Amino acid sequence: MADILIHCALIILMPPLLLGVINRTKATCAGRTGAPLLQPYYDLFRLLRKGSVFSRTTTWVFRAGPIVTLAATLAAALLIPLGNHLPPLSFNGDMILFVYLLALGRFFTATAALDTGSSFEGMGAAREVTFSCLAEPVICIALLVLSRLSGSLSLSGILTHSSTTLWLNSGAALILLVAGLFFVLLSENCRIPFDDPNTHLELTMIHEVMVLDHSGPAFGMIMYGAALKLFILGALFLHVLLPLRVASPLLDWMIFFTSILLLAVVIGVVESVMARYRLTRVPQMLLAACVLSAFAMMLVMR
Repeated sequence: MADILIHCALIILMPPLLLGVINRTKATCAGRTGAPLLQPYYDLFRLLRKGSVFSRTTTWVFRAGPIVTLAATLAAALLIPLGNHLPPLSFNGDMILFVYLLALGRFFTATAALDTGSSFEGMGAAREVTFSCLAEPVICIALLVLSRLSGSLSLSGILTHSSTTLWLNSGAALILLVAGLFFVLLSENCRIPFDDPNTHLELTMIHEVMVLDHSGPAFGMIMYGAALKLFILGALFLHVLLPLRVASPLLDWMIFFTSILLLAVVIGVVESVMARYRLTRVPQMLLAACVLSAFAMMLVMR
């Protein structure tokens, strides 16, 4: 019961902190003081206190988009284990539901953008679903590879099975998976070099252009949902990269907490030392991630 409460507390409270760590890391690398570490929390509270403005051209789809996306992402967060602890929801085949929940959130975000009737937001939605066609197969293949190695169809069995022994036996395949998943982690969360969450250059915007018409609590739900998605995919990535297992539950939670914060620091450093790719390079990098994950599949199937 305690593990479930800690799991729920982390998925509710921790995601905005990751954005704060990334922004603070980028500011430090640039020699600036930067915004406070808890600035994302302040932004969310400010948005929740504001009112919402809706265009007369929109329908219920536009209003339902942020709600359904956040609900789907929260449900996905309940399926993925954190550290060496079982998630609140777990059953055989839940890895398929996990992928579908993330896809459902993306679908409603893009549909809400199309519902505005704006060609500009339609352009962003088209880019989003185009790149997702290359990013989602990487996650699916990675889960299939881990399922093959663990002999389980459940996320808890797949991810908690990863260990140092597994790295010794299947290190080559796992290295390819780690590289592919890191590309997807950056792409799916609109991070540099694939996208820039702070950009306002119309010709290069992808995710941000889809949410331009949202305001107030709806925009707050979108911001929180994006942070939660970063947290979820970061936890998935860490299960493969750092399969650390300790006997003490408290120490295991501390290791996970520290690891996810260090991952946020790494993302901040990557964004500080790299420039954003040209839009035509993004599909090429995602295709490379697909190839890496496909090679990993070939290694474990031989």
